[in-house]
Amino acid sequence: MIPFLIAWLGGVLTIVSPCILPVLPFVFARTGKPFMQSSLPLLIGMAATFSAVGALAAVGGGWAVAANQYGRIAALVVLALFGLTLLLPKLSDTMTRPLVALGARLSETAQGADTKSTIWASLLLGVATGLLWAPCAGPILGLILTGAALQGASVHTSLLLLSYAAGAATSLALALVVGGKVFTAMKKTLHISEWVKRGLGVAVLAGVAAIAAHADTGFLTHLSLSGTNSLEQSVLDRFHGAKNGSPDAMMAANAPSAASGSAAGAGASTSMSSANAANAGGSQAMAQAAQPGSPAPLPVEGTLPSLDGAVQWLNSPPLTAAQLRGKVVLVDFWTYSCINCLRTLPYVKAWADKYKDAGLVVIGVHTPEFAFEKEVGNVSRAVKDLKVNFPVAIDDNYKIWRAFNNQYWPADYFVDAQGRIRAHHFGEGDYAGSEQVIRQLLTEAGAHNLPDGMVKDTGTGAEAAPEMADIQSPETYVGYDRATNFASPGEPVLDKPHRYTLGNGLGLNDWALDGTWTLGAEHTDLDQPGGAIAFRFHARDLHLVLGPTANGQPVRFQVTIDGKAPGANHGSDTDANGNGTVTSQRLYQLVRQSGTITDHTFEIRFLDPGVRAYAFTFG
Repeated sequence: MIPFLIAWLGGVLTIVSPCILPVLPFVFARTGKPFMQSSLPLLIGMAATFSAVGALAAVGGGWAVAANQYGRIAALVVLALFGLTLLLPKLSDTMTRPLVALGARLSETAQGADTKSTIWASLLLGVATGLLWAPCAGPILGLILTGAALQGASVHTSLLLLSYAAGAATSLALALVVGGKVFTAMKKTLHISEWVKRGLGVAVLAGVAAIAAHADTGFLTHLSLSGTNSLEQSVLDRFHGAKNGSPDAMMAANAPSAASGSAAGAGASTSMSSANAANAGGSQAMAQAAQPGSPAPLPVEGTLPSLDGAVQWLNSPPLTAAQLRGKVVLVDFWTYSCINCLRTLPYVKAWADKYKDAGLVVIGVHTPEFAFEKEVGNVSRAVKDLKVNFPVAIDDNYKIWRAFNNQYWPADYFVDAQGRIRAHHFGEGDYAGSEQVIRQLLTEAGAHNLPDGMVKDTGTGAEAAPEMADIQSPETYVGYDRATNFASPGEPVLDKPHRYTLGNGLGLNDWALDGTWTLGAEHTDLDQPGGAIAFRFHARDLHLVLGPTANGQPVRFQVTIDGKAPGANHGSDTDANGNGTVTSQRLYQLVRQSGTITDHTFEIRFLDPGVRAYAFTFG
């Protein structure tokens, strides 16, 4: 319910966007007329058209993800044409003449006495309003559309679009209530509208030239962070939760960014937040199965989808649903730099070993979040380093993810010997409940003399269980597509080298850069040696996803806590003096404290240039 409420509220907030102002005169023309004959049809037409435009945008976004260069060219042509119509009144008149004629006819019909004609005219006017309203939508709609572009059409996405449209219609209805007074005030400024249009035309053409020349690929993204979008962003942040890895049920993660000036390609990052689910909980059936005594029957939640979408398999030849009949199957969605997945992994590996002879098959579906996780060599190295011995399907194209309609890392689906999904669990926690489901399904399949006891936590380093009660710092991305709480003084410069400073102090969960860095969409790169990242955090553990230089050269670093060497509080990837080296693209545990947990200022300073920083996580 909350995702639909957020979508509705995002639609409501579009009314305060400056680009809505040209639409309002059409709306205000309905004031003073019967609601059922005029306002209601207008609202229905507007909501329906808005949803249709959103659906087309989602389909177009999916095409652009597959062929982003062609989509970029088409978008630039459309933008240039739009800029010319604003700049040249005669061209605008020629192109809009059919719409003007239609508007005149609609206006005449709306003034008529025939009730049926009035309803029809209002409905058509609502359709036109929806077409004008849609381009003014903010980041919440962008979040919905980019998720749809990646995952394909679904009932869930359609309902979210309808919720957003309903929110926009709600704000439109409010405009109808107070419209007369606002319209009177607007008339006083209409004489300057032509000059405003020409100024906008020049700005649009300048923007097209800049984008075409790749002069500033981050400019549109920077603009999207201002104005009414910040209000929508605060709504999203309010519902994302304060704990690391909180679930985002609005969409699957790893969607391309809606804010960038061109369509995002392979490996693009989520616009707003990660969908890592910490303690998101499992199904009711799982909770019942964990109760003492005879376990409750597990319902049938669906059938095991096809596993054909994997680009490659590790530790096994390709497996099919037909081959797995007669086996109990645990399908575990994970990605190797996800801290929530890493902390779940010791249990998944232990279950695979413990119940293999009893008929359990564990399949890890590796679905990437960052671009570097799409490289098979990186995944293969991580599987070896993490001692993962069960079959791993590399799901770079999200085909298996979509087949399960999955939205979380980690996510476990429990399949019985007949190929039916009987339970699921999203996120960390309730490992005893998950193991009880495995045992129940094995027993149903005819297994006898199952090993006694439950698996114990054996995680070390980044795989160690978190201190959830002490985590007050959220997962924080360093790439500007999803960055929050950036506190270096001055305006950030996107996609270009820029000199940053740490400033005079950080508030809790603020972070800052020192030195010359290039802020990128997914990662931030150090251009000169000696640069640093500081973060004011409250948690036992601090991790940072890092990668070496673009050509693979290692990068040395030194960590301090409150300006001192970490000593006994160093992480598994640093020594007591805080020294460490970035050698591969992965998650690095940099701090592991003992004793009372309080606020601390973490700083990592790199002795060599070229490091790539992706995201902070905590435990």
